[in-house]
Amino acid sequence: MDMIYFLCRQTLNFAIPLMLVALGGVFSVQSGVTNIGLEGMMAFGAFCGILFLNLTEGLMVGQIHLIIAILVAIAAGILISSVHAVAAVSLRANQLISGAAISNFAPAFTVFTARIILGASIISFKNTFMINEVPILSKIPIIGDIFFQKAYITTFLGLAVLGISAFVLYKTRFGLRLRACGEFPQAPDSVGINVIKMRYIGVLISGALCGIGGLVYVIPNATTFNGSVYGYGFLALAVMMLGQWTPIKVLWVSLFFGVTMTISAAYSAIPFLNSLGLSANYFKALPYVLTLIILAFTRNSSKQPKAAGQPFEKGMR
Repeated sequence: MDMIYFLCRQTLNFAIPLMLVALGGVFSVQSGVTNIGLEGMMAFGAFCGILFLNLTEGLMVGQIHLIIAILVAIAAGILISSVHAVAAVSLRANQLISGAAISNFAPAFTVFTARIILGASIISFKNTFMINEVPILSKIPIIGDIFFQKAYITTFLGLAVLGISAFVLYKTRFGLRLRACGEFPQAPDSVGINVIKMRYIGVLISGALCGIGGLVYVIPNATTFNGSVYGYGFLALAVMMLGQWTPIKVLWVSLFFGVTMTISAAYSAIPFLNSLGLSANYFKALPYVLTLIILAFTRNSSKQPKAAGQPFEKGMR
């Protein structure tokens, strides 16, 4: 059972950041702005958060230190996403090119900046954020072992963001207006809703969630950051599309890919898989191969908002 609990915890460690970044993409697309810059926004948020942890090491400890790093990552994500918002919304530039530029720029910028500040491209930090067990809750059978032992507050943060996202998008006036701007922006514009403003908000929320996702991806899985999130942002794009741009479906797809990522990272600890004698490269390629296969078979079931990717100008019909 210990092995099963370990694999479940690892699945959450991979699935939560994937879900957060995919939810960021959902907010952007639902507002009508295609965002393929998730990878870059994720890397930039992780860089700023990890750099903060490195520079303030010894000055702060524990969960407060991590919470402030999360806030730094959010601010970083908002900052870099504002570039995409200006280009895609105000300047009505090609949204794919703008997003691709961010994904190419951010990793290179993080390495360059790290070398200037620290003299090295790799940023290290002490991971002191794991909670060995949560009193009382860790004693709950099964659930306690999975969620409340050797846990990170980032897991609970991710689940909270999921619930808030689903509520905001489908149970609030703001969510209705945001989705209207992505489906048929002329309708909300005709009743006085500021479509430009709503699209800006959607993109900035996207950046904030990507910033969190980048930091949350690094914290449980490493003690260094080298400017790359290894294609996780692009995998989040696939999760967003397979999840049909809806939070709950994004959760299930994230868990599926969390399992595949766990297999690729911990296959040697699983007796059956280890006994197969296959090269590690097969397991490491598994999540991406499955992504291509699933996307190939589901390409005709897309429910993307109709106006996603289309520039908008006030008064246009």
